[in-house]
Amino acid sequence: MKKSVSLIVLALIFIAGAARAQDIIMKKNKELIKCKVKEIGLDEIKYSLPDYPADVLFSIDKDDIDKIVFENGKEMEFQQKMSNPATYAENKKNLLKIDFLSPLTGNTTFGYERSLRPGRSYEVNLGIIGLGVDVSDRNAGGAFLKFGYKLIKDPDFYLRGMRYAHILKGGYIKPEIALGLYGHDENYYDYYYDDYQKRETVFSGTVQLVFGKQWVFDNAFAVDVFAGVGYGFSSNDGYPNYHFGYTIADNSVPISFSSGLKIGYLFK
Repeated sequence: MKKSVSLIVLALIFIAGAARAQDIIMKKNKELIKCKVKEIGLDEIKYSLPDYPADVLFSIDKDDIDKIVFENGKEMEFQQKMSNPATYAENKKNLLKIDFLSPLTGNTTFGYERSLRPGRSYEVNLGIIGLGVDVSDRNAGGAFLKFGYKLIKDPDFYLRGMRYAHILKGGYIKPEIALGLYGHDENYYDYYYDDYQKRETVFSGTVQLVFGKQWVFDNAFAVDVFAGVGYGFSSNDGYPNYHFGYTIADNSVPISFSSGLKIGYLFK
């Protein structure tokens, strides 16, 4: 008899504990909702609250939820579709580029861009000075290197289910640093000895904000138009002021500019 009573008491304790067990919805604003999750849909979660009848259901947008902790201890995390890397699993995230017009200005510039996450990527550019048309007859040779961190613009407001058309597509702002080293022939004029040339080595650099927009076609081909402005320096006191990857006014007014048109090929 005592054994039967003990089993009944244990059963009642178990039932009471199960009745008190609840799921917990953790919102992005750190608010906790103790409830019973009834349905997880494509866009929202439906749940019931212990202080209301069981057939009364409440709902919450999935984009407002950080995660759900179920009564059995299992967790389910949620992420906004716009910023969820899984949304862009089919997008190619690596891009090889060439500055399409750079050979006409005495250099050829190659670039590589890689997506880090939705809305963020980094880009490295290598310019080979002398590999192009020598319009000014400077006989230049050398290289410059640029590194930038790209912030791709997201919408001013979100709609349910919104996402980037492509993870590398859109308007952007890119903080960028650049360094260049090259040699070139400089023309001099001497009153007694007439004109002559002298080989000069130039070291230069810039820090710029680059503004641009990139289009992606068929997840395979990209076009990138950009212009930048910032500060620069050069060892030749600003003349000539065109340093192939950028232009620097002079050392007394060290403002710098850059612009270009890039085309590229995307790959996994």
